[in-house]
Amino acid sequence: MNARSDQPTALPSRPATAGTAGPEGRVHLEARGWLGLALGSLVIAGLLSLFVVLGRIPVLSGWFADPHFFQRCLVAHVNLSLAVWFYAFIAALLALTRRESGGPAARLALAAAAGGAVIMTIGVWSRGAEPILSNYIPVIDHPVFLTGLGLFFAGVLARFGIALAGLRGGADGLVPAGPSVGLAAAAVAVFVAGVTWLAALAGLPRGMEASVFYEFSFWGPGHALQVANVCAMLAVWLWVLERSTGTPVLQPRPALVLFSLLLLPHFALPLLTLRGTLDPLYYTGATQLMRWGIFPVVLVVLGLCLHHLRRHRRPAHRPLVARALLAGFAGSAGLTLFGFILGACIRGSNTLIPAHYHASLGGVTLAFMTAAFLVVAAAGATRTDPARLWTGARRQLPLFAIGQSVFVLGFALGGVFGLLRKAYSSDQYVRSAGEIAGLSVMGIGGLAAAAAGLWFLFLMLREIRGWLHVSAPPVSAALFPTPHCHENQS
Repeated sequence: MNARSDQPTALPSRPATAGTAGPEGRVHLEARGWLGLALGSLVIAGLLSLFVVLGRIPVLSGWFADPHFFQRCLVAHVNLSLAVWFYAFIAALLALTRRESGGPAARLALAAAAGGAVIMTIGVWSRGAEPILSNYIPVIDHPVFLTGLGLFFAGVLARFGIALAGLRGGADGLVPAGPSVGLAAAAVAVFVAGVTWLAALAGLPRGMEASVFYEFSFWGPGHALQVANVCAMLAVWLWVLERSTGTPVLQPRPALVLFSLLLLPHFALPLLTLRGTLDPLYYTGATQLMRWGIFPVVLVVLGLCLHHLRRHRRPAHRPLVARALLAGFAGSAGLTLFGFILGACIRGSNTLIPAHYHASLGGVTLAFMTAAFLVVAAAGATRTDPARLWTGARRQLPLFAIGQSVFVLGFALGGVFGLLRKAYSSDQYVRSAGEIAGLSVMGIGGLAAAAAGLWFLFLMLREIRGWLHVSAPPVSAALFPTPHCHENQS
């Protein structure tokens, strides 16, 4: 008789000092709250995208008297699916670097961020408000939306500050010490974005057109936020591989060196505004920092991760949990490398640019999806067989990676043949077979990635529904389930 091979066999355990075990009976409620905010933002973003689709249908679009309604939905969709999802999830991971929650101040920060996300969504219905499709952070130029956006980032910054203060004593929670350094670096990068935003505002002349004002005020901070995304993605890579092999990829000291090398050049971002925010130094300087200041450290960390995997090859089949986690890591790393290659190929304003950033953001998103499975497994409080969760993860994560890669490939193919970016419907002039092929490939990949995204939300919501009914088991027991003892006859 052979034991079933698809069970989530226990991963190698680590000493308790490495932070495998969390507080008895729970992943604390604050971390669950941030995770709920992150996942809820994706759900609402998906619903808003339906209105964007309706805006393209001639008959149905006439039902809405406000011509900007659909663009406002697009703005809210982008902010919820990128800003709220990314930084609420990073906040959840930072909360899990410590055994205990951050106390009343941390709960207040969560309430502020959640309230801000709700207010941003309400801003969609601000009749007559102008949507500004600025790079990095598009906005609705209305006090309701802007208040929500500010409140969300205020809550995030408050939680990040609490986390940075708490990490001075080291990590003792679910997230191990090495990856915690990367999460701390992500928090610092968000603070750099905040300082850069204040400096950019101080360097802007008064009475500017709204589109120019938001474009330049968010240009530098947007680049700093990309650094935060990369730091968090690398932290997840380290965590996933440590969980898969039972040994850390990096100890805290070398991790601190590498993440410092990634962060330090970007401390110059606020200084780029000294000659004025409209000066070319600000715009081109931030671009050059993005071009040269990120990929070297990412390649070094990726090389260390691959070397770690080579040293810990297993002759037998890997446990189901490890296979799912490694699938997420491989997809995230592949999309990131794809993004680097496409970024090096950009020569003009065509769809190679969105191909580059959709690959890069896809790598971050896939890393966070992978980590989300670890968090919900650790939280327990579910009536689902753990094998069911990890089987779903092993299939969903590669589907998203493949769909997003095909989507990006279509964008890139169209860009090679000169397809213009930010052109839709009647503004989009398709002149060659190459552009048609690129759009077709993009559509196929986009559908696959969207299906994988919906599948991810289904798996997450199926798991977390149990949080309302059952107390969570110890973190170590939920994350490293014991093998099932029943067997199948051969």
